[in-house]
Amino acid sequence: MNITSFLIYCFIVTVTPGPTNIDILSTVNNQGTKRAMQYTYGATIAFGLLLAISAMLNTMLITVIPKILIVMQIIGSVYMLYLAYQIYKMNTSKQTVNQTGTFMSGFLMQFLNPKVVTFTMTVFPSFILPYYTETFVVTISVIVITLIGFISFNIWVLFGTIFKNFLQNHKKVVNVIMALFLVYAAIMIWI
Repeated sequence: MNITSFLIYCFIVTVTPGPTNIDILSTVNNQGTKRAMQYTYGATIAFGLLLAISAMLNTMLITVIPKILIVMQIIGSVYMLYLAYQIYKMNTSKQTVNQTGTFMSGFLMQFLNPKVVTFTMTVFPSFILPYYTETFVVTISVIVITLIGFISFNIWVLFGTIFKNFLQNHKKVVNVIMALFLVYAAIMIWI
């Protein structure tokens, strides 16, 4: 397993814009850092839970249906390219939706977030399970990915706090950069 590619992939997918990250940024801008952190804690716990569920399901599926790997890689790559396109063409003149910024809203968002669900279902068959199926390694992977997600969420809180005015003045450039990162992440699934 190429650990560097795995870590870069996890970081890029979790740090690029998606419903959770946009909600975090919106919460920082509208309700402050404290509320955004409450949201982030809920999102992180749900993210870890989804990763654990996905690891168990993927471990079972990969032993029963070995061809599931290619299907999950295709679905994950196509969805990330779709997200990149959506981010690229996003109307930057519209205001983001105000989020309540609670622990529970952050928690629930993860289960409704197609980017997170797709990521959690594809990261294991793409990077972990072809090389490791031991429970210990899969568990460590869940913990590491959850920590990467938590760091990524906090980057959005920090960016929202520090660069609020800059981000509002350069939304299109930021969207293009984030879209390119998602395209790169979609390509990394196949490397």
